[in-house]
Amino acid sequence: MADRLKEIKKQTAIAKLNDVPTSPRKMRLVADIIRGVEVNRALDILKYSKKEASNRLEKLLRSAIANWEAKNEADRKELENGNVLVQTIMVGQGRTLKRIRTAPQGRAARIRKRSNHVTIILGKKAVKSEEEAK
Repeated sequence: MADRLKEIKKQTAIAKLNDVPTSPRKMRLVADIIRGVEVNRALDILKYSKKEASNRLEKLLRSAIANWEAKNEADRKELENGNVLVQTIMVGQGRTLKRIRTAPQGRAARIRKRSNHVTIILGKKAVKSEEEAK
């Protein structure tokens, strides 16, 4: 059981980015585009995206790729062949900074500066055997 879990953990790589000063909603728009996509294609998508969140996600994805290469030195060709994909990408809400801005008639309006936490998990494509295909 422990050996099987160790083998599963070896085939996945995780990278996290905490307290990104972008709202989770804006980050999820970019994260949804690369979920389930092969990593080289995901890098291309992020590189040519106009969204500001794509720059941070591209850097995080490069970190996850480096983590995967460190764990799987023998399987570097898997990365070049396109067998590694973005298995999971999660965007959670981080802390919210509360600020005050003046409003008409002597009132105060609250500004919420949101942040988020992003987690990327890379994994290999599931190879279908000929018996399962039949």
